[in-house]
Amino acid sequence: MQPRIRILIVDDHPAIRRGVAATLTPEPDMEVAGFAANRQQAYEVWREKRPDVMLMDLALEAGTGGIQAIRQIRDEFPVAKAIVFSAFASVEDVYQALQAGAVSFLTKDVADAELVATIRAVHAGKRPLSPEIAQKLADRIREPDLTAREVEVLTYLARGLRNKEIATVLGISEQTTQTHLRNIYAKLRVNDRTSAAFLAAQQGIIHLHEAQQSLGRTLA
Repeated sequence: MQPRIRILIVDDHPAIRRGVAATLTPEPDMEVAGFAANRQQAYEVWREKRPDVMLMDLALEAGTGGIQAIRQIRDEFPVAKAIVFSAFASVEDVYQALQAGAVSFLTKDVADAELVATIRAVHAGKRPLSPEIAQKLADRIREPDLTAREVEVLTYLARGLRNKEIATVLGISEQTTQTHLRNIYAKLRVNDRTSAAFLAAQQGIIHLHEAQQSLGRTLA
């Protein structure tokens, strides 16, 4: 009898974790190896359990924790196989997740049969992407590229933090923050914080609720 595919489920919503587990547990070749609700838990559980595949939500810890978790785990364990399982599927979400090392990308409205089939394919060494996700990736590759640090700066800008506050959070100088912002403005072809936050939300670099928080503060 072949060993079962051991799966780590990472999501900050208990109901999602239970629902995914209920879908996978009846499969004769699968078992849930563990659960995690944030980036640090994902790393710790992966190190302990060494699952075959992990299902990773992106919207952990202000929307960037899932990508950071994939990157952290794969930096230490390059063989780790991650499938993104996300409510969001913007062009930027897809690009950043695959850049971090994810091998497939699914949205949470996917049919149970497709979820199960994708796990089997990834475990077998394949990199399945739906035509829609593949098109988004192709579209994003043609766009100017923001660095990981620039995306972080843009995310905090979109939550209303000023330059000094962003610098403190990221552990960089205010001058470096200003340099990042100039680069962001140039790449997005905008001239101010409000336009950067709004355009970033439109393009999916950040999510709309974060941009809305920013707009109220930057226009004040």
